[in-house]
Amino acid sequence: MTDPIEEFKKERTERIAAYPTQPDLLAAAAAFNLTSNRDKYSYNFTWMGRPIIQYPQDMIAMQELIWQLKPDLIIETGIAHGGSLIFYASILELIGNGEVLGIDIDIRAHNRREIENHPMFKRITMLEGSAIDETLAAEVARKAENKQTVMVCLDSNHTHDHVLRELELYSPLVTVGSYLVVFDTIVEDLPANSYDRPWDKGNNPKTAVWEFLKHNSDFEINHEIDHKLLISVAPEGYLKRIR
Repeated sequence: MTDPIEEFKKERTERIAAYPTQPDLLAAAAAFNLTSNRDKYSYNFTWMGRPIIQYPQDMIAMQELIWQLKPDLIIETGIAHGGSLIFYASILELIGNGEVLGIDIDIRAHNRREIENHPMFKRITMLEGSAIDETLAAEVARKAENKQTVMVCLDSNHTHDHVLRELELYSPLVTVGSYLVVFDTIVEDLPANSYDRPWDKGNNPKTAVWEFLKHNSDFEINHEIDHKLLISVAPEGYLKRIR
């Protein structure tokens, strides 16, 4: 007699593995990624009252990873309105363990006030400064000491050089089996000049991930997550530490 739970998991795994062979599905996902990024779709959502500039698909993927890993510490570079910090903290609150450390070069006063007044702030610490400042990075490393499971998310300045330096500084903090998630790798897949920002095709988080992986065999891209989500701001950005 088959186990219905295991049978469901098996069917899901097989379905996801088949997605890359379905041109119509891939084309539909690519079209949505293109037009939704153009029209700032990711700016439309909140989590527990705070704007969270993410795609719902990536939020679900992060929830799955956090629930699976039950990290003692989640480090995120880039705070903005604080929605992601609140999101991660709320999942850790349900788990009953863990804290979130957010880093931003400019924590706006109105955002700081809202984050500090939020019920989930009890699991959040914020540091103001550049994520690639070595003194700040050393402080983050001290906070990660003796943590059993550490997860890192990069979502600040999206230029190649900045993200590559973040990868170099924070990848050693990620524990084996956990994840280093690099957001906005989608920039490489969009038309040139899609952003009025320093980053663009050829100069973005995905190019930094590619360069990082050339010289670091401790991490690998979890392509199953990419295949499952299809719609994401972080294609090839879910990096699992394997050794």
